[in-house]
Amino acid sequence: MVTGRLRVVIVKLHLYIGLIFGLLFVLMGLTGTTIAWRDELDAWLNPDLLVASAPVRMPVSSDTVQAVTERLSGPGYGRPNMLMLPVEELGVFVAWYPVKGPDGVVPGRSRQVMVDPVTLEVKGERVWGEFGLSRQVLLPTLFHLHRYLLSGETGKTITGVTGMMLLIMVLLGIVAWWPKLRPRSVFQAFRITHGGSWSRFTYTLHRAGGIFAAPVLATIAFSGWYLNLPKWVTPIVSSVMTVTPPAKHASAPAEPGARPLGAAQIMATAQAEYPDATVTRISFPRKAGDAYEVRLRQPDEVRKDSGATRLWLDAYTGKRLGARDPADAPAGDTFLNWLFPLHTGEAFGVPGRLFITVFGLAPLMFGITGVLIWWKRRRGHQRHVTKVRQRAGIRSTRSAEKAEA
Repeated sequence: MVTGRLRVVIVKLHLYIGLIFGLLFVLMGLTGTTIAWRDELDAWLNPDLLVASAPVRMPVSSDTVQAVTERLSGPGYGRPNMLMLPVEELGVFVAWYPVKGPDGVVPGRSRQVMVDPVTLEVKGERVWGEFGLSRQVLLPTLFHLHRYLLSGETGKTITGVTGMMLLIMVLLGIVAWWPKLRPRSVFQAFRITHGGSWSRFTYTLHRAGGIFAAPVLATIAFSGWYLNLPKWVTPIVSSVMTVTPPAKHASAPAEPGARPLGAAQIMATAQAEYPDATVTRISFPRKAGDAYEVRLRQPDEVRKDSGATRLWLDAYTGKRLGARDPADAPAGDTFLNWLFPLHTGEAFGVPGRLFITVFGLAPLMFGITGVLIWWKRRRGHQRHVTKVRQRAGIRSTRSAEKAEA
């Protein structure tokens, strides 16, 4: 148990971090409860965009992927930067294009074009990164609020720092909570009581509830810090575990007149490399020398939606240039691969997502109880100071009266 001046410093740091970043903690928690179900809610709000006209046999075939890319090759669309494949029977293809303005590509915004996998008709489109409350952009807006604070890379940095400060506050809270190693002290540290006093209930709820929530809060804080500021966190992880360094994969120089392979060929090559995996995304070469990047989901991956397996293929020959396979990854990569599915709860399926949804209310609860504890102590301190001043004033008056006598 920490005592004395060090404990005072720890408690104050815990308090001031909460007071300064508290609103951001609450905002992250409340928006997180919603975007844990972002895809389902988005499809429910926008069936005209995100629901196929009929169920599709999963996984979709390479012929269907080729047909979709050919459908998009006409005027008004062209080859996308990325094509997201349906991962559910009623899902649609989503093609991503850069949004261009007078000064070039608009950062933080992408044009999404949805294609029906059954009829191959374009169902519609929207701009990802455009903010608003209409049903088409409501869920993307909540996502950008959660991750970017609607402020692009600046907001992303702020949310990353917020995650770091939440982690520090949780660790300080654990140190401040740590009781004396006596049975009675340990029992009281885990106990939530009322005792006829709401202030006592508030304090014990904040203290005991905080220690139960600390492991989850620390995980969410650390993963949020990493997801927004990986350049800060990766060196810390790589100092104790092996992390694969990033690599730039480039296609070999093409023969004169050669054309890049089609999406169907690339998908077939990827499936030959990983026969049991499902292709979920294909990123197309943007310029000469770029490679195809294919994302796949292997069975039993912790990343349940799009998977974490990545494969880079030569754009002209289909030769394997590199891969990130979570089933054959070093310890550092495995640790980092777990952070996103832990942050969203998808690591444990629907029960995990439900837990994260409910747990998103925890920052609000700790924020309210923390402010109430601080306010009570502040008022108590002010009353104490007032009494001391009054006593000092009485003594001064009596001294003056004696002097006059």
